[in-house]
Amino acid sequence: MKIKYITYVLLSTVLTLGSCSDDYLDTYPTDSTSPNTVFKTTKNVEMAVNGLARIMTTQHIGEQGFNGEGTIKLFYGEYTGNNFRRDQTSISNLMNGLLFDNNSSTYTYYPWHYYYLLITNANMIIANVDGADGPINEKKYLKAQALTYRAYSYTMLLQLYGNRWQDSNNGEGKSVVLRLTPDDPKALPLSSQKVVYEQIYKDLDEAIKLFQESNYKRGTTNYLIDASVSHAVYARAAITKQDYTVALKEAGLAKKDYKLMGTAAYKEGFATPNSEWIWSSYGALDETLHYFSYQAYIAYNSSSSIVRTRPTRISKEFYETIPTTDLRRELFLNPTGYDAKTYNATTGEADSKSPMDVETRTKYPKLLSNAKVAAFMQFKIAANEMIGVGHLNHFRASEMYLIEAEALHFLGRDEESAKVLEDLTKGSGRDASYTCTKSGKDLFNEIVKYRGIELWGEGFDWFDRKRWSIEISRKNVKEGGNYNVASAVTIAPTANNKWTWRIPQKETDYNPNI
Repeated sequence: MKIKYITYVLLSTVLTLGSCSDDYLDTYPTDSTSPNTVFKTTKNVEMAVNGLARIMTTQHIGEQGFNGEGTIKLFYGEYTGNNFRRDQTSISNLMNGLLFDNNSSTYTYYPWHYYYLLITNANMIIANVDGADGPINEKKYLKAQALTYRAYSYTMLLQLYGNRWQDSNNGEGKSVVLRLTPDDPKALPLSSQKVVYEQIYKDLDEAIKLFQESNYKRGTTNYLIDASVSHAVYARAAITKQDYTVALKEAGLAKKDYKLMGTAAYKEGFATPNSEWIWSSYGALDETLHYFSYQAYIAYNSSSSIVRTRPTRISKEFYETIPTTDLRRELFLNPTGYDAKTYNATTGEADSKSPMDVETRTKYPKLLSNAKVAAFMQFKIAANEMIGVGHLNHFRASEMYLIEAEALHFLGRDEESAKVLEDLTKGSGRDASYTCTKSGKDLFNEIVKYRGIELWGEGFDWFDRKRWSIEISRKNVKEGGNYNVASAVTIAPTANNKWTWRIPQKETDYNPNI
């Protein structure tokens, strides 16, 4: 069933933070709503919650490419990571981690703006829903969704603007501003990571309780939040905090009703919810960002100029670690067997009408005729409609398996951890030949590798390497890799403010207590 987002509620009642831009407020008819209208009935509050979902796929701050959660996945999770290549020298400073210390950069400001926009609107719902007219069970599940949005937003903010947990002095290090009500003063100090994580856990505990009490079922509407999403957010927050017992428990609860997708579904383009999608954003022609959507930046069949001229690719070194028996290896263009007359060894681009070019287009007929073909380009992620339309996944059961494996390893239960990796990889048919008998450091490296294989392109690479404190090492062609010279760098975990984004100047100008 197609459900169109409601985009016009809540916005006149937004608490105007320093991170909320005028252009966003001008985008919506704010003169048509008021707090009394928005929160008068639970049906209206339902539209407000729907508005939170819409924020996740809306263009922000008047800049091309800043498109809600898709921007976080690509610009902050993949471009800055180790396993993703795009030849775009104009944003080399972003890719190479040179903007973390620049508090006036738009890239520094964007995640702060975006997640506090979600938090501000969620706070309004949390504060007002209990007074709305309507059934108590509706109030409970609407509040639960808003609490989960808030917890998710703070989880992401901590990863971007907070030091690694192991560098936080057991959580005492300051991180972000904890805003919990519409009446909070603008001047608030930074809170410690420990306090913010405590609030995340508290929000999620309350959300899960409210979902249970309301007996809420979202059905097949994957962009709505239910208890499984709350558990998934809990698991991601806990693994980032190195709270392995909680991460293990919550990951298991999050995935229990979700079956891993089969091999056929794995090749369908990651743009439509399937059996293992826990939470996603809605995407169709009636709700599209045109050239600025996630799929318009990455989908191999997108008609956008950036995809056609600069195809997204996997790192050569990382690709070569994927077993030949693994179906996920098939989702990238292997240049083995094509000689120098077929493609340019430096750029990786295939010559027009060459064997690589012709054979790739035959295998992938959705690839546009004017799109470049290049070695190691990806065919994992596609668009359902042009320019780049598709649903945007946020949590899959696969991530929960990988969280379980990591948590079990750090809890000293390596045999169980290896079994989880087998369940994910062999049990799902991704690689019927896969076995794992590793332990200790070798098992940890296996978890790192298989997170990279399973979640490539979905926004995890940089976040994972940051929390594990693993350097980024990209090699150019002469060094045996496939990155262009501008992106072929090594970045130590201690470099560039320990990969921690500075609090943006727009917040410090607005908030004198930082």
